[in-house]
Amino acid sequence: MRKIGLTGGIGSGKTTVAKVFASLGAPVFFADPEARKLMESSPEIVSAIKNSFGEHAYSNGNLNRKYLSDIVFNDPVKLKKLNSIVHPAVHRQFETWSAGYPDAPYVIEEAALLFESGGWKQFDLVILVVAPLSQRIQRVIQRDGVSVVDVQSRIDAQMPDEEKIPLAHFLFFNDDQNMLLNQVLAFHEKMISLNIK
Repeated sequence: MRKIGLTGGIGSGKTTVAKVFASLGAPVFFADPEARKLMESSPEIVSAIKNSFGEHAYSNGNLNRKYLSDIVFNDPVKLKKLNSIVHPAVHRQFETWSAGYPDAPYVIEEAALLFESGGWKQFDLVILVVAPLSQRIQRVIQRDGVSVVDVQSRIDAQMPDEEKIPLAHFLFFNDDQNMLLNQVLAFHEKMISLNIK
């Protein structure tokens, strides 16, 4: 079984790609919802976040997302600190989860910060979804109802595509010229054919 990392900058369409893989029957682990769950359910992570970002990081036992995102998206050092608390735990969850699919030709972890966290090194292959900046900004504004400034600050907090591209094994282009479905199908068929004994 091959372990595939799937990533892309905010608004690139990586979650859409992950859902297409899931519709083809590929096991897909969505890291971001898992991270959010762990940030509220793991005593070790809750304690580490409170120690690093203060008691206001939680309100009535719930993660204060706005408070935390306002801090980390404006400070690369603090973002790195949060990632160092959460990402190793998420990857351990992925390893446990993927053991449940021993007969699958491949499993996928969809994660936003695969390169930033260094987690990409733990996968057999990494897919990077790329899209024009203007399209990414427009998608996030429509999806999240945020301002251009908010989107740009999130994009600025992530590694630029120019640095990610040389590290990726496969690029999926999510723009007006390329059909995402065809790219996913081609990759899926390649993985299936490699698995045939």
